[in-house]
Amino acid sequence: MGNSKSGALSKEILEELQLNTKFTEEELCAWYQSFLKECPSGLITKQEFQSIYSKFFPEADPKAYAQHVFRSFDANSDGTLDFKEYVIALHMTTSGKTNQKLEWAFSLYDVDGNGTISKNEVLEIVTAIFKMINPEDVKHLPEDENTPEKRAEKIWGFFGKKDDDKLTEKEFIEGTLANKEILRLIQFEPQKVKEKIKEKKP
Repeated sequence: MGNSKSGALSKEILEELQLNTKFTEEELCAWYQSFLKECPSGLITKQEFQSIYSKFFPEADPKAYAQHVFRSFDANSDGTLDFKEYVIALHMTTSGKTNQKLEWAFSLYDVDGNGTISKNEVLEIVTAIFKMINPEDVKHLPEDENTPEKRAEKIWGFFGKKDDDKLTEKEFIEGTLANKEILRLIQFEPQKVKEKIKEKKP
């Protein structure tokens, strides 16, 4: 990142982030300062990312989900996120365009990174999502989606796939755009994430 250790955000990165996200210059600069406080090296490791995520969800267990989110945003697979990757992660999960969000969701669900999604991978992410849901809220979920297994089954059924079939990115995005129910089922309510991020703004 060039000047990640200095107190100011470089003009190029600031401009790029303003162009690619909805965040203002003030928000980005304030976040950068708090980012450097948490991570003086200018880089976040997976453990630090999990710890930051845990602060957003003190009443849940977001470790598994945070790991998957980290993997999907570690663009160069170097095991760390720099400030730019971190902000793009926040943007994509809270206010990105639907298509961008779905591209990200595909990479989240494509656990082994082989370019397709299996039913087991859907179950793995849905299980991580369930650990984030307050047990009281789980009680109010519809009968056919109140366990990770049932929800994964329901998602897979909407795509019309057999158990050992695979889902391509195109099928995933088109299927989800065509069916709001899939969109609801594959995500951890982003509104809650949005509220938590707003609360935690420096």
